[in-house]
Amino acid sequence: MKLNRLLSLAAATSLVTTMAMAGTSSMDFAKVYEKECQGCHGPIHQGGVGSDLRPKALKKKNREMLAETILNGRENTAMPAWDSKFSKDDATGMVDWLMDWKNTVELKLDFDEVHKSWTKLADREALAKKYPVGEDGTLKYKGAEVKNVKDITFATERDASLVDFIDSTTGKVLSRHKAGFAVHVTVTNKKEPRYAYSISRSGKLTMFDIGAPGQPAVATVQVGQESRGLAVSPDGKYVMAGNYNPGGAVLCDAHTLEPLKVYDTSRVINTEGQIEPSRVAYIADTPYGPYFSFGLKDAGHVYIVDYSKPNFPIVGDIPNIGKILHDAFLNENEGEDYGRYVQVASQGSDLMGIVDHKTMKLAAKVMTGEKSKPHPGQGSSWFNKKMGKQLNATQSMNFGQVVIWESPNWKVVKKIKTAGGGLFVGTSEHTPYIWSDCVLGKPANYNEVHLINKETLETDRIIKVGKTKGQLIDAKTKKVIQEWDATQHEKVPVNEKSFGKETILPMPDHIGKAVKNPVQPRLLHAEPANHGKWTMISEWTTGRIGIYDSKTGKFIKYIENLTTPTFTYSVEHRQHVPGA
Repeated sequence: MKLNRLLSLAAATSLVTTMAMAGTSSMDFAKVYEKECQGCHGPIHQGGVGSDLRPKALKKKNREMLAETILNGRENTAMPAWDSKFSKDDATGMVDWLMDWKNTVELKLDFDEVHKSWTKLADREALAKKYPVGEDGTLKYKGAEVKNVKDITFATERDASLVDFIDSTTGKVLSRHKAGFAVHVTVTNKKEPRYAYSISRSGKLTMFDIGAPGQPAVATVQVGQESRGLAVSPDGKYVMAGNYNPGGAVLCDAHTLEPLKVYDTSRVINTEGQIEPSRVAYIADTPYGPYFSFGLKDAGHVYIVDYSKPNFPIVGDIPNIGKILHDAFLNENEGEDYGRYVQVASQGSDLMGIVDHKTMKLAAKVMTGEKSKPHPGQGSSWFNKKMGKQLNATQSMNFGQVVIWESPNWKVVKKIKTAGGGLFVGTSEHTPYIWSDCVLGKPANYNEVHLINKETLETDRIIKVGKTKGQLIDAKTKKVIQEWDATQHEKVPVNEKSFGKETILPMPDHIGKAVKNPVQPRLLHAEPANHGKWTMISEWTTGRIGIYDSKTGKFIKYIENLTTPTFTYSVEHRQHVPGA
């Protein structure tokens, strides 16, 4: 059966089930689950970051306790409290729906269906001719918005389905593009940095020309129903996207987005020896060889694709890495081992699996701690001069801890306590710190980012943003080094407008009135920008991005009027990070 017919069947069946189980609640459980829950619990409810929610796994659970968990969350996990959005009837209804759920959304990746969705939005070659960009990224035409495309940082506004392009030397938002529900990742073409790509959780892959005025989208393709990972080959020829549903990966031409091949993972052997679908979690490219690697989240395997060979074959299949694979990053050891190893988070086994691109084997397992659920995000890799070793770091989702290990010996050297579970830990050569968020901690602490000294491996400073003021604090003496106005402002409404064949949202030229009842800021994802001078930190709940001095951690200014900003990506910074 074709993909579009399956999607229609799934939607219809889910609607019937939802209405049947709604009871006193008017909530559309299938729709809410798809938007809010399946990122952690999976499209077929098989679990991942969150628990297995299939009827078989829930049948021995107490319904009242499950409803209570929905309303109040679970401490030291990624499960938040939903009492602000769910009534007691909503929570009870959701539990009933989950316990009686029938699997109608399991799909198979179909090349022909993916290819049919491929859409050209602008003439790439005409844009390149009219708005020339040098090999070094310099814009070579009058009236350009920035001097170099590497001056641009991408940001995602998750709940507004937007990709933003920001001049990271000034903080000015250049353009905001509609790019599918919950844009998850954006990347750039390192060979030709004028081209950028985004993947949304709704499976929409979009290509942009950030060298042209307004950063127009030039092509799109629907690679699946729910997607996550994205990578571009170092030679600039190919882009690969990964799906949660239908399970698999899609390889496309990086200049046109034309689909070239699909890698279906709807029937693979899982970690229990059973045949079932597997989501594709991370996707990474590497400068070590002509390879993409991607993780089979539910099967515990990593596949390695050689894009230099005819038909782009899978040349490596590395099993037994662990349960529930998620994100990954590459090592940055200097010399011939640069980018040789992909370090893969296994959140069901509490470890980082080290996959060797040279031997196509599992080189080591780095244990991150019981129930830690590692989540490196972009990860951190740096050379520690004091130890004379290359170090690597990941966050722990379930409790406040950054785990640091050395390579290529793969031994844990330290675990550093923070204020709460986090999602991202990042650094660059320009900052003395690794920047660790606490976004999954309690509300009292999720407004902190800890700045850990890369040499001493001790927390030096803490950025803490309150409802009305922000502070930079000395972690040891608790002395306030800097304090600033963190007044929250109402969003200024703007109307969508057409831009070529796509839709964009203009950026207001002023900020709104001060918010009367401010919320607790929730900080996440520190990204180096402005050629190492700044670090950008997203504030999920307040709708802004804070800009900080990379060397000192001192606050500089805010980018306002955003909706749930999350992932940011500095083109200049990521040019120097393998696989990023």
